[in-house]
Amino acid sequence: MLAQSEEFSFSDTNSEEARRILIALKQEFLADYQNATAEVPALHGEVDSVYTRSLGIAGSPLNDSFHFGQTLINDYGRPYQEGVNEIAGFNARLEDGRFSLNVGGEYQYAPGRAAYSDSVRAAIAFMDNNPIMPATRVPPVDTFRLIDANLSVNVANHEISVGKSEMWWGPAEGGAFAFSDNAEPIYTLRINRTEPLVVPLFSKLLGPVRYDLFVGPLKGHVSPVGPWIQGQKISFQPSPNFEFGVSRTIVFAGKGHVPLTFGSFWNSFTSFSNVPVDVKFSARDPGDRYSTFDFSYRLPFVRDWVTLYTDSIVHDDVSPLSAPRRAGFRPGVLLSHFPKMPNLDFRAEASYTDFPTSRSFGGQYFFYEAVYHDAYTNKGFLLGDWVGREGKGAQAWLTYHLSAAEMIQISYRNAKSAPDFVPGGTTQNDISLSVVRRWHRTIEVSASGQMEFWKAPILATGLRTDAALALQIKYLPQFSWTRR
Repeated sequence: MLAQSEEFSFSDTNSEEARRILIALKQEFLADYQNATAEVPALHGEVDSVYTRSLGIAGSPLNDSFHFGQTLINDYGRPYQEGVNEIAGFNARLEDGRFSLNVGGEYQYAPGRAAYSDSVRAAIAFMDNNPIMPATRVPPVDTFRLIDANLSVNVANHEISVGKSEMWWGPAEGGAFAFSDNAEPIYTLRINRTEPLVVPLFSKLLGPVRYDLFVGPLKGHVSPVGPWIQGQKISFQPSPNFEFGVSRTIVFAGKGHVPLTFGSFWNSFTSFSNVPVDVKFSARDPGDRYSTFDFSYRLPFVRDWVTLYTDSIVHDDVSPLSAPRRAGFRPGVLLSHFPKMPNLDFRAEASYTDFPTSRSFGGQYFFYEAVYHDAYTNKGFLLGDWVGREGKGAQAWLTYHLSAAEMIQISYRNAKSAPDFVPGGTTQNDISLSVVRRWHRTIEVSASGQMEFWKAPILATGLRTDAALALQIKYLPQFSWTRR
């Protein structure tokens, strides 16, 4: 892609900016480009970044995305509580021909908090149809954790990897129903088609095809303990301005319910219809199944200005298109620039899982299932959209780009959960300001502040507020070595 971009003339009004971006990318990928075009690829290593972040939270935040909501979203499931929260980490990679090793890890610290009250724990047990958990204080977190760590091999334009790697299966900025960065990445066996595939005749109609498949274990589950999840996503591009994709994710197996075997994996992989109750509660249960459909479309006459997109999900149906009244939706719009202000863009999205049918009542439909009570979570954080089990929300971002890697952004988020799910319902309103600046291509400083106003009668009376201030310093050493 970089080599092809060098052939463009950049004759439009943004040509100078385009040239600056191209030069920056050439510097960033110089070692990779030289190695990829060499007759004999060499062993190549690189330290991408070393970073530290200090986050201070004043006031009680929300950090139970499966029930009451989250103050901080899409943060890889990092722990946070009132007080000072710290992380310090690194990202590095090693490549040798078709083989590569990526490692990203960090030290994490977060304070503890008191246990939920008896009434809150009783309400959670009722919402999840589980026994009441004991009143245990949430201990402080003080540990090292791998965020992104995988060993991969490229075979015929397929990246086959084992380990942790982040996935974002959707066109939206604020959330993705099938898979997002809201929870800590899971360990997977993954096969990712990295180069679009052109299928004779078929691609004449639907364009190039890409697909992504994975299977891996989930952690932190109570009912049942130790389930696994598998997923498949296929994306098409019929035209340069239109893309769409479909995916399936299935939570299956689990101790005391269905043993993990190739047979149980295949049973869930090939199941596309509802099963009787006697099968659901037996060792033949195919699992908790979700299907998504998403698209992105650049509008006619304003191709370089307005993009519409939507992500959607349905539970136990073939596709959201076949059951729109039982589907969750996240529509959005991107305005890439404003007249005479090419560096300013605006994005707005809404998210909705509280559809008006009896199957959504009580929060026991989306991200929940009759057998898999905490199905769509990893270590307590939602794997998909932060909007949750029976919620609605909206987000908006106004961003001024100082350069390709620097920006000033103002954002707003609203979230609500239904009162028939959480007693009394919940409401969140967040206003955020963030700034990203770079110096000498090696130092990046990110500063952000967020004010949150929330109501959750089950947790506290009246309107509550919390404030979060974060400062992150990232060192981009541009350190690499090559051995031929």
